[in-house]
Parts: sequence; C-alpha cells; structure tokens
Amino acid sequence: MSINHILERRLAHAAAEAVPAAAASPLEDAIARAASTLCAAQHPDGHWRYALEADCTIPAEYVLMNHFMGELEPELETRLTNYIRERQLPEGGWPLYPGSGINVSCSVKSYYALKLCGDHPNAEHMRRARRAILAVGGAAASNVFTRIALALFGQIPWRGTPYIPVEHILLPRWFPFHISKIAYWSRTVLVPLAVICSLKPRAANPRGVDIRELFVIPPERESRYFRIRGLLGWAFYVWDRVARLFEPLTPPPLRRLAVERSRDWVLERLERSQGLGGIFPAMVNSYEMLALLGYPSDHPMRRQAREALRELLVLEGDSGYCQPCLSPVWDTALASLALQAAGPDYTSAVRRGLDWLAERQLPEGSPGDWRDNRPDLPGGGWPFEFGNDHYPDLDDTSAVVWAMQSADAQRYRRNIERATAWVRGMQSRCGGFASFDADNTYYYLNAIPFADHGALLDPPTSDVTARCVLLLSYDDTPENRRARAQGLNFLRKEQEGNGSWFGRWGTNYIYGTWSVLTALERAPKREYVQRAVRWLKDVQNDDGGWGESNDTYQVPTTTPEANSHPSSPYQTAWALLGLLAAGEIDSPQVRRGVEYLLRQQQAGGSWCDERFTAPGFPRVFYLRYHGYNVYFPLWALARYQNLLRRS
Repeated sequence: MSINHILERRLAHAAAEAVPAAAASPLEDAIARAASTLCAAQHPDGHWRYALEADCTIPAEYVLMNHFMGELEPELETRLTNYIRERQLPEGGWPLYPGSGINVSCSVKSYYALKLCGDHPNAEHMRRARRAILAVGGAAASNVFTRIALALFGQIPWRGTPYIPVEHILLPRWFPFHISKIAYWSRTVLVPLAVICSLKPRAANPRGVDIRELFVIPPERESRYFRIRGLLGWAFYVWDRVARLFEPLTPPPLRRLAVERSRDWVLERLERSQGLGGIFPAMVNSYEMLALLGYPSDHPMRRQAREALRELLVLEGDSGYCQPCLSPVWDTALASLALQAAGPDYTSAVRRGLDWLAERQLPEGSPGDWRDNRPDLPGGGWPFEFGNDHYPDLDDTSAVVWAMQSADAQRYRRNIERATAWVRGMQSRCGGFASFDADNTYYYLNAIPFADHGALLDPPTSDVTARCVLLLSYDDTPENRRARAQGLNFLRKEQEGNGSWFGRWGTNYIYGTWSVLTALERAPKREYVQRAVRWLKDVQNDDGGWGESNDTYQVPTTTPEANSHPSSPYQTAWALLGLLAAGEIDSPQVRRGVEYLLRQQQAGGSWCDERFTAPGFPRVFYLRYHGYNVYFPLWALARYQNLLRRS
C-alpha cells in the first residue's frame, strides 16, 4: 500500500470522526437501512424465512397432482396458471431459469397444466408452446419424471418409463442397488413413487384432458423414450427391459410385503416432518401413495401430507407459485451472520434467531437415515426446513455453528459441541463432506434409466466441505485437527485449473470460491489461495460487480471473458466476502465492488435481482432464494466496514 494511500485513509478516518454522529457515511447508511429491512422481516418467534422460488415445473406439478387426485381447486389453479403464463418465453416454451432457453420437460408440464385448467389448445400462447415443444422433440423427449406423470395420465405407455419395482425396498444392503446408496432426496422421491408405479393407477383427470398434440410420433408407436449413454447405460437398460417382462410373475405376497414395507418407511418419516423429506416431489408422491393405499381424505396422515403441501404456496394478488421446500434454518443462520457483522445494535435480533435455532437442534438419538452409514454417531445437526428430522444436513449445521460461535460461543457451547461431533463423524473417506450422507459415491448408479437427471447421489463437494472445515477450526482438538487437515487436502485437490472452486449449491464458481476462501481465512496465504484471488479479480465486471450464469454448469468456462455475466448484488457479495477473507481489504476490486452495491441498493434497504442462481440440481433444477438479495449484500458491506475500521 502506498504512502499516499495510507495518508488518504487516515484523513478519511479523521474526517469521519469529526462529523457529528447524525451524519452517517453512505456506507454506514446503506448498512443501517439493509439491517433495518432484515430485522423487519424477522418473525416474532425469532426465525427468518424468505420465499424460495423455482421454475414453472413446480406449480405445474401442483396442478397435475390436483387433477390426478380429482381434487380440483379452481381459484388456486387460476392463480398458479396465471404465474405459468407470465413466465412463458416469447418463442413459446418455458425455461429452467430466466435467461435460459426452452426446457422440454418444464414446457410439457406447463402446457398440460394450462390445458387441464381450461386453456384452449388453439389459443395463441398454446400454439406457440406447442410449436416450441415439437421443435425440440415433443413430449417423448421429456425427462423420466415427466414421462412417469404422462403414463399416470394415460398419455404414454408404461414402457416409456423406467421399471421401478416396489420390491426394491426388500433388497439387501450388499446388493448393487439399495436405497441407502442414493441421496436422501432420491430415496424420499423413489420409495413412494415405486408404490405408485407398481400399482399403475390411472389419474382421475375429471375433465378428460389429453396432450396427444405434443408428440411428434403417436406415443404408442414411439420407440425412443430413452437416451442411453455408454456401455454401462446399455447394460442397465437391457436389465430394465428384461426385468419388466418378469413383473407379471411377481408373487402377490411378495408385492404386498414390499408395499407394506414402503408404506411403513414413508409413515415413519412423515411423523417426524412437515411433508416427506421436506421437498415437494417427495411430498406429492407420498400424498398420492396414501390415497392409493386407501387412506381416506380425513385420515390424520393424509391431512398432514396435504397441509404440508399447502404450506409451500406463495400467493400474491391474482398470481401464485408453489415453493419446492422451505428454508427457515438456512435463512436464519445467514441473516444472523449478516446482522452480527452489522454491529451490536442488532444483538437482540441475532440472539432471538439463534435461540430459535438452538431449540431445533436434533437430539442425539434422532433416527436419521445418515445412521445407515454411521450407526453409532450421535445426532446433533439441523435440517434445512422447519421439520425434517430424518434429514439434517451438514451445510445448514455448519452455518448455524458459524453464527453461534461468532455471536456467543459460551451461550451455545453445548449446541456447538454436539454439532461439531456430528459433522466430524460425517466426513467421507476422501476427506470431503457431502450434504446429507457420508461416502454416497456409488457413481455407477448414475447410469440407471431412472437417473437421467444426473443427481441421484450426494457426493462430497467443495462448498459444503469448506463450511465444515470452518466449523472444525473453532475447537483445536486433535480429532478436529485431523479432520480439518483431510478436508483442506480435499479442497486443494478440488481446485479448478483457473484457481476457482465449483459451487454445488450456489452458482457457481463465484459461490464455491467464496465458500472455500472463507474456510481458508485462518490458513496461511498459500499459492492456491492467491490463484483464487486472482481469478475473482479477473472475472469482475466493468460496473464493479460480479455475476455468473447457470450456463457454467452446462459448459464449464476457464477464461474470465467466458465466465463474465451481468452483475447481481448477491453474487457480488459472495465475491467480496471471498476477497475480504483473503485479506484484500485495500484492493481496488473490493472498493469497486462495494461501490456497485451502494449504487444498486433500493430505497427500502434491500437489493433486487430476479435471477435463479442457486441450483437445486445443476443442469436440471434451479432456485431463487429471495433472502439472498437482503442478507448477503448487507453482510459484505458490513464486513468491509469492520475490516476498514480495524486496518
């Protein structure tokens, strides 16, 4: 840093001290307004919860569920279909995220939902949609989940779907396929879905609506429902076709046993959650399964399943959508971290948020599925949702501990100790950490016909590992040191050639690189840290901000020019937090990033960006966390101010 720059900094500090307290700087004013906005959003019991928005697939599936069950809700469906129409592309189809092109599966479901609710196929927007869908292969080119929905509505033959026998629930753990070998989200979707696919019910479809016009070839004559890749893919496909031939020979007692075992598996998890797995697809499948198994509409478990689905609805005016899940634990942890950075004026709000979290830590004897691989490990984690006791996740747990440790380590000492022991025990053999399971790396299963979404498994990732490494740095015990060293070694191996890290749960390399640099803040400034810093500086936009498209999940980019994308406030905040963790307080890139956030702040105190830059599943499902435009920019600005004052 030059002498002139030091003198300028000292003069600025002196000038700030000479100004009366009422005259806040633009930076202080921005932080105060953002913090006030965040505090105003806190619920009376202490938690924060912002909307979590996905593409039109989810509201369309809500409509399809109603028509499958014959439980029509005209007023609600009008609002959902208004939302779907508003998001149609000019060329006719529907995208997975704003700015992307047509996705055939999302488009087929959206079109079907509109038609089920009365939109005439000759309406102009329906004609445009139909042309767009046919141009990309028609409904037969949809993904597995869409084709299963079409089979349930009698739109395609069952041979157009993968064979999903309910008897899989009876397979031993040593078998090449077992539900413990797939990710939590996959197993909660699969178990009730296997019951449905084995029973092969026909949707009520009270209006008798079909979509035959969306097929290039009549569905009964279509022969190319599957796109098979590689020798292993062909082997699994042949097994799938052959096994289907023997399904009529399944002994009825064996099927009854499998259905009962699946039912019991679902009911056990429903009793300890607000909806199976806390995620929309599993919740829909479990609700439909209960109806198929004869549970009446007034049965407590069926009512609970339906109410959990209604809790996901966000209705505003004459439009509305369905969230894929709820995010109170994640929002509360991150909001607490942002307000801690904003200063002591917000201690009360932070404490109420952390006390709310402390009460929701899962007990040591909780019966989560993670015990399949760690049977003797006591519980101590947090789930993402209000109630999802079988599925705590390491990312949320690490974020909660981060917030508790920073706020009042002594007050939350027992919570932190239990969570640290649980996270440490969930480390995979490679040294990394996954989201919900340990060693969930049976990659050959990605070749089965059911897994065309490419997200069947839950392997360790850099962003989750980084937060777990940060958690392990708080208590320097021998056990934590060993686990932390293994985690750091995993992160070094995972670094991309350009210096960045892949981001599994946020888009993409900016998110991953921020996550890892934060974990490395207490580590020596090694060469690999400096490479990450150079990459972040290289991909900064001319306006001072940072941005990255979900397109980088499709085609990873290695040059700054290819990676650059219009700036967004919270991606800028991620980049700033990463640079600040690496000690770049005086860099011009940080200053320009801060100026970008100050310019972009709205009068109400928050920031606005409607992009979907947080993947549920890279390449197939993306999310918009509405809270990200509040707490991440606040966090970055407050962190900058705090470091500036200390320097």
